[in-house]
Amino acid sequence: MTTPAGTTPKGPLTAAIAEDHQEMYEYYGAFTRARSAGDNDKAERWARQLIWEVARHAVGEEIVVYPLMEKHLGAQGLKLADQDRSDHQFVKDRLYKIDNASVDSEEYDASLKEIMEHLHQHNDSEETKDLPLLEPAIGSEGSQKAAESFKMTKKFVPTRPHPSAPDHPPLETFAGFLAAPIDKLKDAFAKFPSEEMKEEVKS
Repeated sequence: MTTPAGTTPKGPLTAAIAEDHQEMYEYYGAFTRARSAGDNDKAERWARQLIWEVARHAVGEEIVVYPLMEKHLGAQGLKLADQDRSDHQFVKDRLYKIDNASVDSEEYDASLKEIMEHLHQHNDSEETKDLPLLEPAIGSEGSQKAAESFKMTKKFVPTRPHPSAPDHPPLETFAGFLAAPIDKLKDAFAKFPSEEMKEEVKS
């Protein structure tokens, strides 16, 4: 596959992160369309799917990606990782407040919109600044390993926001393993989009 002139090909880690970012936007778009159509059941399902994805993505980055930035990018990596963790904290705090709130309210819509606007800026910064610096530093093999580790980590981390939990490993890893089973039990009783609904969004 060729890369258009003037662009930089994405490494495996960047591709994995960007794929998650795109899913967030798709889920939020599905939420807003359901809300506009007056279908609060669908809106609730998509909101839950969005929160689920953002929570897993954030912890996955904090456990796998940010330590790599700190290790390979020196003082600049430390600064970028600290800013990214601060962005995540902003999102976690607000998601936690609406996690158990009624979806049938204008306040919920406003809060979710604020969260997504913040995430857009954060995600764009990661894709245009953080990852283009990190990819050359870890090389193609390191990028592949990091992408695989990121995807695997997401399977075991909490699926709901925990703003008071540590955001640096190894304490974050330990806290995540404790919280994840409780989150998954809650998820078992929560409403999520069907597989057919997900396919419609991606088509």
